[in-house]
Amino acid sequence: MPDYGHPLRFATFIGPTNSPPSRPVELAQLSERLGFYFVTFQDHPYQSSYLDTWTLLSWVAARTERIRVSGNMLNLPLRQPPAVLARAAASLDLLSGGRTSLGLGAGYYWDAVQATGGRRLTPLQAVTALDEAIDIIRAVWDADEPGAVDIDGEFYSVHGAERGPAPAHEIPIWIGAHKPKMLDLVGRKADGWLPSLPMMELGGVSKGNAIIDDAARAAGRDPREITRLLNIFAGQQTQEELAQMAVEDGVSIFILASDDPDVIERFAAETIPAVRANVAGERN
Repeated sequence: MPDYGHPLRFATFIGPTNSPPSRPVELAQLSERLGFYFVTFQDHPYQSSYLDTWTLLSWVAARTERIRVSGNMLNLPLRQPPAVLARAAASLDLLSGGRTSLGLGAGYYWDAVQATGGRRLTPLQAVTALDEAIDIIRAVWDADEPGAVDIDGEFYSVHGAERGPAPAHEIPIWIGAHKPKMLDLVGRKADGWLPSLPMMELGGVSKGNAIIDDAARAAGRDPREITRLLNIFAGQQTQEELAQMAVEDGVSIFILASDDPDVIERFAAETIPAVRANVAGERN
């Protein structure tokens, strides 16, 4: 049974972020009052009926005090160039007092991406582009490293880019991944793996963990460096099944996808304490 050594935490996944505009902010504030660790929002910049996710993240951070914020996941092909995304994330982290995480996806719905001005990529090209973007983002954040950022990539290149600003804390980069190439990238370079349980086959978490762990070791990393997160829906799993995934698959952050305040409140009042108790019982 994998034990990646991360504390058990819970978060919310709010979306779609459309009307009324105040609703996602109110749900984020509710999540904070209920003690959730962070709140996430889906990112579909090609959807005119949705609030822009990056603007929403900034507004939510300003209207809350403790809860952390992240995209789930940011659509990289429409959130570029990476050096600018890096500065945006670092700026929000500084303004929010270190409450920003960076969830990234390689891209999907390519017709919509292309219609909005993004470049259509094949699945393999999208993985390569994300790989390059991570290198650039981390190099920009490394403000203490001497010299400018010079990285040549197939899809993203920077030549003489200034470093900084450094974020308030080490912003974790989480990758939404389900296929082997993306899972390999998680193992090599990411701080966390954030899949969605409804999109996974039976046993998908353990299979993904195996690929990630092998890739991490091959890259000279300790697999325990990589947080295992999971998007879930209320009622999809029992409390016992969630506890089992925490103990047997090493999932340490469960992210509840819901726009219903009653569901969020009930999950906080009933499911979270029960899962914590079950996990503690299994580990003792």
